[in-house]
Amino acid sequence: MTNNRLSRLSDFQKKLGYVFKDIMKLETALTHSSYANERRMNKPEDNERLEFLGDAVLELVMSENLFNKYPEKDEGELSKIRASKVCENALAYCARQIGLGKMIELGNGEKMMGGADKPSILSDALEAVIGAIYLDGGFTSAKEFIKRIVITDVEDKTLFCDSKTTLQQILQGEGDKSLEYKIIGEEGPDHNKKFKVAVIIDGEVCEVGEGHTKKAAEQDAARKEIEKLNVSKKH
Repeated sequence: MTNNRLSRLSDFQKKLGYVFKDIMKLETALTHSSYANERRMNKPEDNERLEFLGDAVLELVMSENLFNKYPEKDEGELSKIRASKVCENALAYCARQIGLGKMIELGNGEKMMGGADKPSILSDALEAVIGAIYLDGGFTSAKEFIKRIVITDVEDKTLFCDSKTTLQQILQGEGDKSLEYKIIGEEGPDHNKKFKVAVIIDGEVCEVGEGHTKKAAEQDAARKEIEKLNVSKKH
């Protein structure tokens, strides 16, 4: 590991609010399979095993939080709420808040395709970081991280679980503006298509989303438009 990488990891830990005893656990959490494959690294050296562990820790912490917060709700209701709060787009939003995408080691092909901002890669990496913190500092440290990064403002983050519905509701509140989605491009073979979709509001092309299905690209475009609207409201 280069000195520059070590320096960046040191700065990144400040954003995480956790300092690793073993920095290599964090480095593994930030190593995508595309990077490991290009460099012929051993399979355990990418972040997929840590993602598996972090997902379980996240589910437990979120379950405990909801169990205590909603004593009147039954198991089915709690399960639905949990699913809405730890969906891919919500976790990706949390990851963007701490600049996680800039720290993920990606293969050249994945990097060129904008992998550093893909919801799937960001959410997986965040779960891997949770897994790494759990192994390095125990359950309490992982729980504190989840409460600070994921559960804080969780209602706002839940908006990204169904971005299309949320965007439609926002626009209805602004005078029922027209909203449509249009495919503006597609590339790749049939088994690995990538679609580009523009969100069009009152006839004006706004944000453009990408995804391996039309629905995923539409959700990505809507998510980007919501983020833009949220930023403009704060200013």
